[in-house]
Amino acid sequence: MEKRELTQEYIDHLSHKVDEFSQVDPSLYGKYDVKRGLRNANGTGVLVGLTTVGNVSSYIIENDEKVAIPGKLSYRGIEIRDIIAGLKGRRMGFEEVIFLLLFSKLPNKEEFETFCDTIASYRELPYGFTEDMILKAPSKDIMNKLARGVLSLYSYDNNPDDTSIPNVIRQIIQLIARLSTIAAYGYQAKKHYFDGKSLVLHRCKDEYSIAENFLHLIRTNRKFTPLEAEILDLMLILHAEHGGGNNSTFTTHVVTSSGTDVYSAIAAAIGSLKGPRHGGANIKVVEMMEDLCENVADWESDEEIMNHLAKILDKKAYDHSGLIYGMGHAVYTISDPRAELLREKARELAEEKGAMKQFRVYEAVERLAPVVINRKTNKIICANVDLYSGFVYQMLNIPKELFTPLFAISRIAGWSAHILEEISMNKKIMRPAYKCVSKDTTYTPLEERE
Repeated sequence: MEKRELTQEYIDHLSHKVDEFSQVDPSLYGKYDVKRGLRNANGTGVLVGLTTVGNVSSYIIENDEKVAIPGKLSYRGIEIRDIIAGLKGRRMGFEEVIFLLLFSKLPNKEEFETFCDTIASYRELPYGFTEDMILKAPSKDIMNKLARGVLSLYSYDNNPDDTSIPNVIRQIIQLIARLSTIAAYGYQAKKHYFDGKSLVLHRCKDEYSIAENFLHLIRTNRKFTPLEAEILDLMLILHAEHGGGNNSTFTTHVVTSSGTDVYSAIAAAIGSLKGPRHGGANIKVVEMMEDLCENVADWESDEEIMNHLAKILDKKAYDHSGLIYGMGHAVYTISDPRAELLREKARELAEEKGAMKQFRVYEAVERLAPVVINRKTNKIICANVDLYSGFVYQMLNIPKELFTPLFAISRIAGWSAHILEEISMNKKIMRPAYKCVSKDTTYTPLEERE
């Protein structure tokens, strides 16, 4: 049989067919009370589960009405502001947050030291992994490399399919320890094979925290300041958990409920986070702000900045999407506590890096964008954490390719806590319903078809 090529003409023909048969009458969604995007009519998420891991709150119900309040984020019942305040001026805190999320308690001194030592002992990748799984199969996209790397680690595990709690704890601690190494080495391979740079692979350092070790691995000279490490550690803490309803965390619940292995669940979550509607937003913020700074003559003019933001909203500037990136959130309306905490550290880093002029532009956008949006849509919105996170990464000289991988390096803490919760508490496979609205038809023999 002659082998046929998959021509663009044939692909276009099939694509047209897909567009044709995939359409559903929009009125049917209302008729059958379908919760599109698993969202209620008032914008809240459809309640599909219970969790003790993390809580995101931004409203209260008074007289059956939803009333917005300043946003709150808590890990195992402890507000994120209290966690950050408790760490101030003392030490790196991401490892402590990981322990809290996984085991629902703050570690004592002995538990903390043992936990940090355990993570450090697993940072180095298995023998042959770097050469076989990273250097021999480099990827332009580091999120792709993370997902492939996690799935590959299944083959290096002597007991990969055992989903008992003790075995899963071992697996997730190893994955938490190794994810940042895979990301750093994956980036170095990408630089070498696709960008024509020298290949530089540093060994991990046991005495470093996850934040310190990451900076050590991605920098040719291995140098970083205490403030740089402290701020990256803060970024990891702020992104570690955000309730069970965000897309990637919900993915871990869905996949884990099938009874599959941990590697598959984490890889699936990475695939979810890779999506630009979820984990890639901070890159869009940076690019939008670069465009704004190029097109606004006076960075200190509120009027000029507002005019440019209005053009973005009217699809006349930047990417013509009509979106002001870094503004608005699915849950928060009045304030995102992560953005508020990060803003203060961003200011401190901007002072150290001589970037206060740029920082003031970000502050202006945070202040002015809600006004511009409210004028057009009558909606009350606030800045989200992505407004400042990309700017902070830029000041840390972290390349854009690593923005979303750093989100994964952080969020694996929350994913892992939810996986443990799903295995321990929920014993049913997640299986929501889709109503089929196609019409019945009859089978036509091949020779009678047009």
